[in-house]
Amino acid sequence: MKHPFHFKLQLAPFFPYLHPLLTPTFPRCLWTGDLSQPEICLTFDDGPHPDYTLELLKVLDSYQIPASFFWLGKSVERYPKIAQAVYQRGHWIGLHGYQHQSFPFLTEIELKNSLEKTQDAILKACGLEPEFVLDVRPPNGLFLPQTLTLLTSWGYRPVMWSVVPEDWVHPGVDVVTYRVIKQTRNGSIIVLHDGDYGGKDVAKTAEKIIPKLLEQNYQFVTIPKFWQSAKPMI
Repeated sequence: MKHPFHFKLQLAPFFPYLHPLLTPTFPRCLWTGDLSQPEICLTFDDGPHPDYTLELLKVLDSYQIPASFFWLGKSVERYPKIAQAVYQRGHWIGLHGYQHQSFPFLTEIELKNSLEKTQDAILKACGLEPEFVLDVRPPNGLFLPQTLTLLTSWGYRPVMWSVVPEDWVHPGVDVVTYRVIKQTRNGSIIVLHDGDYGGKDVAKTAEKIIPKLLEQNYQFVTIPKFWQSAKPMI
């Protein structure tokens, strides 16, 4: 299923310049980890998917790499065993909304329900407690200041990104790999996709980028590690 608000424009060249402008403007989001440490976070949005996620897990297993997944509640309900398989391998789980709807287009009640339904689906599939599923990544990276106010008032932690290779427009594995390697720095949060829209090459991409990043002596960590070094949200 193609998500109607996934941008088809080729914006990848602009993301490296956009990121440093957004980071200080919205300090209540997690944009990076500790810039002085060679740690990076590999994240995946839109899953779980019955094919793409399982293919991806094989790659992560082979390198023993921990990752962070931001899930759609509807997909978790549809594929609970795949969700459970991801969690059992030690990967971190976050929320991406029940469906792929940009948060600013939802009413306050709709947004709260979307997050709670997604959280409930994850708790049921993975056997987790609510305090372990609080990280939220807005679909399409779209939010307003009032969106952040709502998320934090409800006890959620907004998570963004710093490396966006725009894999959802399918520029090819080599292009995505080049963008990731070129843009990754200490503390980078890399975002790829393993769902219906943009996930068909995710395993091949992970297979190429992980060894290259390991050769550069980066250590892969999950989102909670980055929160430890984050400035207090204001």
